[in-house]
Amino acid sequence: MEVRLSKFTPLANYCREQTLKEFELSFLKIEAIIESKLPGSAQRPQYWANVVNGTGPVRSAMRDTPYDTFLIAGSKRVRFERKY
Repeated sequence: MEVRLSKFTPLANYCREQTLKEFELSFLKIEAIIESKLPGSAQRPQYWANVVNGTGPVRSAMRDTPYDTFLIAGSKRVRFERKY
């Protein structure tokens, strides 16, 4: 049985497999990856914020991936930019 640390663990794993400098995913694609609907708050930049000591579900899962996340305002899309 697979154990998930958070609902965003599959998204973090997806990002670890990527090699692009940056890419975008629609909310629909993210929902397919995490097998769950995103909350309404996902339409706010703070939800995807790259706070070093952030404890939100996205930040906690994405902290150890090579990507930072940025909401593309008004588009229901997220841009992933490679940190290293």
